[in-house]
Amino acid sequence: MDLGAVRILVVDDNRQARELIKAVLASAGAREIRHAVSAHDAFELMRSEPIDLVFLDQNLGEGGEGIALARRIRHDPASPNPFVALLMLTGHADAQLVRAARDAGVNEFLAKPFTVAGLLKRVEALIFQPRPFVRAADYVGPDRRRRDDSAYNGTERRARRD
Repeated sequence: MDLGAVRILVVDDNRQARELIKAVLASAGAREIRHAVSAHDAFELMRSEPIDLVFLDQNLGEGGEGIALARRIRHDPASPNPFVALLMLTGHADAQLVRAARDAGVNEFLAKPFTVAGLLKRVEALIFQPRPFVRAADYVGPDRRRRDDSAYNGTERRARRD
């Protein structure tokens, strides 16, 4: 995998974590890697430069700020790219947090500490296996379904494009 053409933003208030992620991405060929230490700085940077992929720490000094940034990227009319790929990283991967990140529109989720292979596997999934994007009254983001359950015939079944 060559990330040479991918413009990446790493949002983490921890310098060591930021540098580790940047080093892993650089080893995969990434050349355009920006960083921000706060949700506000990240959003402003995204408004000034095109970004293809955002690595987002869940805890940016104020707890759930990472999830709030994901929601803002997906919903704010001033967002320069509500369709940008979001990969959330966190040291606290309980089920409630994973659901909150998913519901905020995060594409992929990875618990810290992570392996280089695990991180690159998530990046590969974002690039080569993107899920369709959904806009609904209460959700904006990638399709939360990871598989098509052809046996489901309930009232909430989505229409097919056959």
